[in-house]
Amino acid sequence: MRSILIDWLVEVSEEYKLDTETLYLSVFYLDRFLSQMAVVRSKLQLVGTAAMYIAAKYEEIYPPEVGEFVFLTDDSYTKAQVLRMEQVILKILSFDLCTPTAYVFINTYAVLCDMPEKLKYMTLYISELSLMEGETYLQYLPSLMSSASVALARHILGMEMWTPRLEEITTYKLEDLKTVVLHLCHTHKTAKELNTQAMREKYNRDT
Repeated sequence: MRSILIDWLVEVSEEYKLDTETLYLSVFYLDRFLSQMAVVRSKLQLVGTAAMYIAAKYEEIYPPEVGEFVFLTDDSYTKAQVLRMEQVILKILSFDLCTPTAYVFINTYAVLCDMPEKLKYMTLYISELSLMEGETYLQYLPSLMSSASVALARHILGMEMWTPRLEEITTYKLEDLKTVVLHLCHTHKTAKELNTQAMREKYNRDT
C-alpha cells in the first residue's frame, strides 16, 4: 500500500511541477510519521497528502494551496481534514523538518565531481526508484543511498563503478556500498514489472 501512495505522490509532484526535493521530503516525513503512528488504510492517502503539503510549504517558493491537494484526492478528504493531519504530523515530528536527503547528496556530488548530465540523470532515477521500497532502504543513511546510486549508475553506463575522487568526496569505499548496490540493481531491473509506474513514466517523459 505504501508503494501505491508513493506512486501517487510522484504523480502529484509532477502535476504541480514540484521540486524533486519536495518529493524526497514528503516521503521522509511520511515514513517518520508511520514509524511512530499506526494508520488505517483508509487514512493513508490523507497522511501522504498532508506530508506533501508540509514539504511543499517548506521547500517551494510558491507551494500549491491546500485546496489543490484536496482536488487531486478526488475530494476524498476536506481541507479541514488535511490541515488537521498537517498539525498531527508536525507534532509527531516535533516540527523537525530539515534533513539532508539523498537528492541533496547527489546534487552535491554532481557539482564536486563535474558529473556528466547523463550520469546524474541515471543516478537520480535509481535513487528515486528506491523511495518506493521503504522496507528495503529505510535502514540506510541518505549519504550511503546516494553513493550507491552513483556507483550503480556508473556501472550501467559502462563507467568505472567507483573512483578515488568519489571515495574522497563521499568517504565511502566501494566495499561499503556493495550491499546497497545489489539491492538497487534488483530494484532497477524489476521496476518495469511493477504496477506502480509513475516514476518510470516521469523519467521517460524527461528523456
